[in-house]
Amino acid sequence: MANKDYYEILGLQKGASEDEIKKAFRKLAIKYHPDKNAGNKEAEERFKEINEAYQVLSDPQKKSQYDQFGTTDFNGSGFDGGFGGFDFSDLDFGDIFGSFFGGGFTGGKRRNGPQRGEDVEYTINLTFEEAVFGAEKEVSLTKSEKCGTCSGTGAKPGSSAKTCSKCGGTGQVKTQRNTPFGSFVSVNTCDMCGGKGSVISNPCPQCKGKGTIRKRKSIKVNIPAGVDTGNVIPIRGQGEAGTNGGPSGDLYVNIRVAPHEIFKRKGNDIYIDEHISFSKATLGTELKVQTIDGEVKYEVPAGTQPGTVFRLKGKGVPYVNGRGRGNQYVQIVVDIPKTLNHKQRDAILAFMEASGEIEPSEKASFFEKIKKNFK
Repeated sequence: MANKDYYEILGLQKGASEDEIKKAFRKLAIKYHPDKNAGNKEAEERFKEINEAYQVLSDPQKKSQYDQFGTTDFNGSGFDGGFGGFDFSDLDFGDIFGSFFGGGFTGGKRRNGPQRGEDVEYTINLTFEEAVFGAEKEVSLTKSEKCGTCSGTGAKPGSSAKTCSKCGGTGQVKTQRNTPFGSFVSVNTCDMCGGKGSVISNPCPQCKGKGTIRKRKSIKVNIPAGVDTGNVIPIRGQGEAGTNGGPSGDLYVNIRVAPHEIFKRKGNDIYIDEHISFSKATLGTELKVQTIDGEVKYEVPAGTQPGTVFRLKGKGVPYVNGRGRGNQYVQIVVDIPKTLNHKQRDAILAFMEASGEIEPSEKASFFEKIKKNFK
């Protein structure tokens, strides 16, 4: 961990904000997730590396240490050992010296300030048509919401939380410890208020002092036309409730689209096979081709060869940004009959004779061969 540039791994500049780090991680995690890269060892290693970087940069304490020292590993070669020039009373050395002092320097993480709620993920299954044309779906999930009885304070209506007498509302307590290295001050979470900075004597009967409650909620999601499997729709403020007045997290809706029995999609283009007979391919014909908008007529010219592909411009999937549509490609499949009646065989033999493929004297013997093959 000591020699890796976590900002570079996530494609960020040093000093990136919490939101920038979270967005970069989510984008890369979706791209390199093992479920989307089955059997790809390189993608698997990349995913582990991305996750490792996020674990450090998303943690304020680890990020602070990493920004200052270029590492979070102070038991190995990532720390050069010198203590000069630092004011130890202003630094949290919980992770650095924990192994020396039996865990006494656990570090104090302040929890009395506004805390943003966690993000929530949900997967929606769509039909092919819903993904192409868009739809309105309803998501039903259980998540934390701000308690309506106490308005999120956690205190019984008519009462309020009191400032913690032990930490004075800071949520942290400092302990001085004398060691062979000198005198150090550790900052720990207040054990009386749990880091909140306040104590609730009369908790809300509805949320039991938590300020949030778990409840089932239905949320309408507008699916834009043109989405595909792997797309993610963010819905701001519909994640878990925040604490201490913090904002709610976001809801991320993952899209999964079912395959169609006729149409095959590649990006914003649609592909379809159209079967025609040998005679229609030879003489030409008018086809009624199925598209996502309904049937359209298409003139197949005489002499069309098997595997020929025609383009129906603008008959594909709409672009999510609303700027145009893809195309539909129609591949011609020529069906060769497996059985022929006498009249059909005679007609084909006459065609072969007229084309010079057989001589009149060979007609009878060739007919017997064909008769045997079709049996």
